[in-house]
This record gives sequence, C-alpha cells and structure tokens, in this order.
Amino acid sequence: MKRYQTAAIKQVALGVTVAIVLVFAANALAAEYGSVRKDGVNIRSGPATDQEILWEVFQGFPLEILGRDGKWVQCRDFEADTGWIFDNLVSSDKTVIVSKNMVNMRIGPGKDYETVATVKYGVIFTPVTKENDWIKVRHADGTEGWIHKSLLWPSDLLD
Repeated sequence: MKRYQTAAIKQVALGVTVAIVLVFAANALAAEYGSVRKDGVNIRSGPATDQEILWEVFQGFPLEILGRDGKWVQCRDFEADTGWIFDNLVSSDKTVIVSKNMVNMRIGPGKDYETVATVKYGVIFTPVTKENDWIKVRHADGTEGWIHKSLLWPSDLLD
C-alpha cells in the first residue's frame, strides 16, 4: 500500500513540475515590446556609443526587445531590422505601426464599417482595445478608428 502512495505522490509532483515549467516557458516565449521615448534616437550596431549608427527613430516608434547588455537594449523593428538602443530611451508605452501601404481605418471592427481615414505605411498609433482580429487605435492627433491586426506591427500587443 505504501509503495502505491509513494508512486502516486511522485506522479502528482511530476505533473506539478511539468505545469510550472510550461507556464514559465510560455511567459518566456511572449515577446516584449516598448517604444522610443523621444525624437532623433539612434539605433546602433552594438551596445556602445562608439558603434555605427544604423538608423534614427522618432518618439513612439515601436520596438521588440530581444535582449539586454548592461544599459543597452537589443531591439528589432517592424521591418525586422535589428540594432541597439540605450535603455533610458525605451519606454514601456505600447504603440503599433502601420506595416502595409495605404490602410483603411474604419469606424467599427470590420470591413463593412465606413472608412474614417486612409493611413500610410509607417504611421504610429496607440492601441486602445481589440475585438476579434480588429484593433482600435488612437493617433497622437486624437483620430480613432479600427484597423485589422494583420496591417499593424506588433499585432499581438492586446492578446
């Protein structure tokens, strides 16, 4: 009898351990995003100010955080370019960027809703809410509307 109880306890302990590992693995796989704090920020080829400037970004520009090295953050943008940015220049504010040419912003979450505006590639928005595959966004000028998530990057901020 005691042998069966010990085996059952071991099975339960193994099950709990596997569940904990899966939870941590899922969290580790979730992408981390941030946005640039101000205009004119340099993205560099390595984690130091003497590294080559690859491109310049502006306030609100969304970035995927890939890793860290001291006070530097390795990042990727919506065009899959990678580089390094000083960590104080990255905000936890979430933004999205239009990743396709000439996107319709609609008054509701669906293709049957009227178009509020036509938005160009590279325009930044703050995500407000999500309904199915549609994300309600707000522009800095106050304009709000719905854009299909396949037209924005990152598209999983509100998941």
